[in-house]
Amino acid sequence: MREQELIVYKEFQKEEGRLLHDMSWLMEHYKDDATAGEGKTRQEKAALLYGCIHRMLEMAGNHGFYGNLWHCYLANLLVNNENSYSMACEVTGRATGTVNRAVLHDIAIFKELFDYDFSDMVKTLSVDVFELVTDYTGSDDAGRVYNSRIRDRICSLAVQFTKDRTPEEMKDTLTGFYKEYGVGKFGLHKAFRVERGEKGVEIVPIRKIAHVYLEDLVGYEIPKQKLIENTEAFVEGRKANNCLLFGDAGTGKSSSIKGIANAYYEKGLRIIELYKHQFQDLNEVIGQIKNRNYKFIIYMDDLSFEDFETEYKYLKAVIEGGLEQKPPNVLIYATSNRRHLIREKFSDKGEGRDDLHKGDTVQEKLSLASRFGVTIFFAAPDKKEFQTIVRELAKRHGVAMPQEELLLEANKWELSHGGLSGRCAQQFIDYLLGRKGNTCQ
Repeated sequence: MREQELIVYKEFQKEEGRLLHDMSWLMEHYKDDATAGEGKTRQEKAALLYGCIHRMLEMAGNHGFYGNLWHCYLANLLVNNENSYSMACEVTGRATGTVNRAVLHDIAIFKELFDYDFSDMVKTLSVDVFELVTDYTGSDDAGRVYNSRIRDRICSLAVQFTKDRTPEEMKDTLTGFYKEYGVGKFGLHKAFRVERGEKGVEIVPIRKIAHVYLEDLVGYEIPKQKLIENTEAFVEGRKANNCLLFGDAGTGKSSSIKGIANAYYEKGLRIIELYKHQFQDLNEVIGQIKNRNYKFIIYMDDLSFEDFETEYKYLKAVIEGGLEQKPPNVLIYATSNRRHLIREKFSDKGEGRDDLHKGDTVQEKLSLASRFGVTIFFAAPDKKEFQTIVRELAKRHGVAMPQEELLLEANKWELSHGGLSGRCAQQFIDYLLGRKGNTCQ
């Protein structure tokens, strides 16, 4: 096979690329005698094929793949290969110029790999278990690498490739996939975290994100609308602001961020979660995402600083004030219980001996919060609103309890579990659902 002739789709991760190399070598040399090629005997070639089968079965367990594992493996290579063509096509679906000819050359090679008939190889090498990878039935659970949504997309793409009659059709199918879902980790996943390892700062996918939607958040229509308007402007390429969600604990600030992650994924929105001890990595994170076609929200949950913590200075410079302009595809969203983020004391404004310029101290502490162009307040519900939330959650979860009894128990619960808040209401409903002998509709 012509695996060595690939031009654009050439760089793969080491282990994934090795399987492609070994299978391509077998396609070329399985009939050779021991004096040709690398001088492998028939038994050694059979052992190599068994090893490839083992790796494909391991891949099926890790990724959750099913059906023809060889086809799933090839499709997975194509959807994860971040190259000049695939990244130009993500979201927009367009790439112009000579690169299209180079890509068609590569896709023709992949078409040969997809269409390859293994029957003579397995007969020649006496390997009678190859059907394990051509018609594999997996479990209903997704693997460790992908959730079921992503796994199904790749397995469906592999099936579609086999239906494409020409390299041109296969290229169109792949380009359509890039436009609809993107390429690589940013195309396949909604949310990410930042880790520092041997390779430096890495943006790592969060495999399982909570399926929270904005409509799940009872009440808070004005704050939600303000958040939606800013986010929609961002994903549609219009001017938008960094956003601070502040207010009482348990009022749905973090849930709202999860809600927009789910609501706008299909429009190219991605969320990267960052903690304040990682602010020194902000510039490197932005450097990795600034040239992609996605819209990125860098999300900072429960953001606040004490007097002695100075990490916020990194954040100030990135948001507004550094020499390098923040890329137009990046916004910063933060949640906090504090309106001004940094702890303030009466002594900051009073007459004390520890600070010569009190006004400068106050301005320094206010300057971070002022760089969020949109601030949204989430207030704790009053008793009536709390009861409305409880009733709605009980209805959604099918809790069968007389309303008077439900509200009485909810009032008892909130007195000893943190007070009036949406979080407290949800915890109360979870308690009812988990109680032995609970009655649900």
